[in-house]
Amino acid sequence: MKKSITKRVTIRDLAQKAGTSISAASFVMNGSWERHRISAETAQRVQQAAQELGYQPSARARALRQGRSSLAGMIVPHHRNRFFAGLTEQFEAGARARGLVPIIGSTQRNPSLEITVAETLVAQDVEILVVAGVYDPSRINRLCRKRGVRCVNVDLPGPDSFSVVTDNKGGAYELTRRLLRSLPKDATTGFLGGASREYATELRLEGFRKALNEAGNTNNPAELCCGYAPSAAHDALETLYEEAGALPRALLINSITAFEGLATYWRDYPSHFSGLRVACFDWDPFAACLPIDTIMLRQDVEGLIDTCFEWFDAGVERAGEIVMLPPQITIEDPANLTSNEK
Repeated sequence: MKKSITKRVTIRDLAQKAGTSISAASFVMNGSWERHRISAETAQRVQQAAQELGYQPSARARALRQGRSSLAGMIVPHHRNRFFAGLTEQFEAGARARGLVPIIGSTQRNPSLEITVAETLVAQDVEILVVAGVYDPSRINRLCRKRGVRCVNVDLPGPDSFSVVTDNKGGAYELTRRLLRSLPKDATTGFLGGASREYATELRLEGFRKALNEAGNTNNPAELCCGYAPSAAHDALETLYEEAGALPRALLINSITAFEGLATYWRDYPSHFSGLRVACFDWDPFAACLPIDTIMLRQDVEGLIDTCFEWFDAGVERAGEIVMLPPQITIEDPANLTSNEK
């Protein structure tokens, strides 16, 4: 038995129900009936008919009349961790508060997919575009400029548009400083995850090295820039253990996805984790379930997105300017805190 398809109620149906012309019904539904000298009685009749029929105006037709799409686009690498998931949730809320419909595309850190998704969103006439976690946003920024779309970069900046980022160096420095607390100066250390010559990774490495130098740490750290995939982090730790015979005493992890790799390595080799301390430049409360001393950092997703919308609302160009927001340190193991830090 075939299912019946409910026919969409049109403006013609509405006009027929209300006993008026199509143009009069349209003026009532778009709120311009008084300007077009439609009587209040006719307007009330059309509105009553719309309620009875369940009539919904076409958003696309309204957008065409207004010369705008009412669409807001966003590009993220993925939705798997709380940072990018938090960014998208905050973006959706900000877009809706401005009467915009959010459209979000994920690219899995694939450069060719990044530009494809951007081209698709621009082709849909998005009014604004937030580009988050794209390795080189300049090509997307130039595309948006050419098509008249206002575009802002989050997480990874570019010279061709306004950018909002986390203080990567300062955050990594503070994580490492706390990670090294009370450890001997010859304690072995490591940095896991991220990509060499990438903006965020390089700054986090700088903060990591600065804290090591200030602590007088005498060992060369193991810097494992293996990418962001959990499997790559797992394999990098496995190789390091085979070569060194032990994991470092203190390990700074560059993202929560790399932390997933650490978790799977712990699942496979729990005996390798004796005495290990971990800090992660990202945050997930489930990490507290692991039997490992863990310090985490939560990036200010609300502040990052709010700053984007402040820029959109202001309508000022500011191309090439970078606004840097401080992250928040979250310590999952209360034993690592002194009394004045609690």
